[in-house]
Amino acid sequence: MENVSQAIVQQEESRESKNVSKKSSKKWIYALGGIVVAGGLALGGLSYYQNNHFNSHININGTNVGGLTAEQALQKLKISVSINQVYIGKTLVLDEGQTKAGFAEQDLSNVHKVLSTQRTFLPNSKTQNYTLLPTEVNQNQSQTMKSHLEQKLTALNKRLKAPQDAQVKLQQGKVVVTESVPGQQYDVPTMLQQFQKQQYNSVIVLNPVYRQPVKVNDPIIQKEKAALQAVLARTVNYTVQDKVYALKGSDLIKNVGLAKNLQITVDTDGIINELNKINASQSTLGKNFQFKTTTGGVISVQGQSYGWALNVHKEAKAIQQAFETGQTSVVASSVYGKGWNTGGIGFKNTTNYGIGDTYAEVSIAQQRIWLYKNGKMVLTTHVVTGRKDVGEDTHPGVWYIEYKKSPAVLVGSEVGMSNYHVPVNYWAPFTLDGEGFHDASWRSNWTSTAYLHSGSGGCVNTPPGVMPSVYNNLSVNEPVVVY
Repeated sequence: MENVSQAIVQQEESRESKNVSKKSSKKWIYALGGIVVAGGLALGGLSYYQNNHFNSHININGTNVGGLTAEQALQKLKISVSINQVYIGKTLVLDEGQTKAGFAEQDLSNVHKVLSTQRTFLPNSKTQNYTLLPTEVNQNQSQTMKSHLEQKLTALNKRLKAPQDAQVKLQQGKVVVTESVPGQQYDVPTMLQQFQKQQYNSVIVLNPVYRQPVKVNDPIIQKEKAALQAVLARTVNYTVQDKVYALKGSDLIKNVGLAKNLQITVDTDGIINELNKINASQSTLGKNFQFKTTTGGVISVQGQSYGWALNVHKEAKAIQQAFETGQTSVVASSVYGKGWNTGGIGFKNTTNYGIGDTYAEVSIAQQRIWLYKNGKMVLTTHVVTGRKDVGEDTHPGVWYIEYKKSPAVLVGSEVGMSNYHVPVNYWAPFTLDGEGFHDASWRSNWTSTAYLHSGSGGCVNTPPGVMPSVYNNLSVNEPVVVY
């Protein structure tokens, strides 16, 4: 019986325990319901506030509107003034004086847009700056400030150290790149962009941004380096008559100008020096000519008017351009000479020691001339040259036929005749002082010794019967070798 009673007691205790549990659960449910209701009311109030009020650190055009509604913010903006000062960091660089900010009722919709944009679910203390264009703002004031700021920054830069770009240079025939050096000048375009973003703020604060030099690893530097190396590696084949000279950039180019568009300017000093050497070895102007006479001997005859020389400076320009543009060959074309024709007579003659195969030969000792065309003698005749005993010898040297005229009047002077006018049928001068071939109908002495005491005034007197053939076989610019 005792065990049964204990079991009943335990059952009752168990029932009572379950009842207590149910009551407790109901109490907890009632309590939790109260919290949910209270929390819901709090969240609803917070959401309403956040939807209608700016966060604490929101600025519009530099004016703090934190905690205000859109309407309240607009009222604050309407009475605000623009200080119109520009700072770089903490340094005041421009002060344009105060003006009205220019906000009006028409700006309310834009203030609402800012309110919507900055809205967060929970309060946010992050500083955010917004810019609005006020309805009644003075646009001219903003543009004027921008212009004045640009002038101010430009003026400041004149007193500040400029950055130095990395540079590609040619030193002692090698391409080198120098390092860039930072400067203190402001990057004016970037600073003006900062101003644009804040132009309607009361006080504008710009972060200093400096002009950056072109660095060594910049692609443009690498391109410039490659461009110079390419120029040094070039060879220009320079042809002068029948000779070709291989002009190497690495040997001749000592200085190079390089523009930002990679346009190269080659210094001509080294080219000119090389051309002077070529001129000295190959040109014929003023030099002695080796000449094989009709009688078989090889003699040396001083070049007079006949001969050519390179116009070094013009030729250097052509070669310079070839190096700059990548042209691989240049043919010499600018030559000069002296006398009647200054174009450089004989440049095209490469045979017979530079005299060519068409020429006139005058032997004073033999008192005879020979005319050659294309290497073949076409005419020979006895002549009388300048009078020897009075020093009026026909001038030795290598000359050329200046021009031809038929008929002509010879005007000049000679020993015993200070001023003469002598008509001739044929005239072909070749020296610089008026000596030439002509007929002499007045001459009776045509012996081989006539020139010693009764020669001409320097000209080559030719028998009248032969002179027409002589005249017709002579060509303008044809060499005349007198010895």
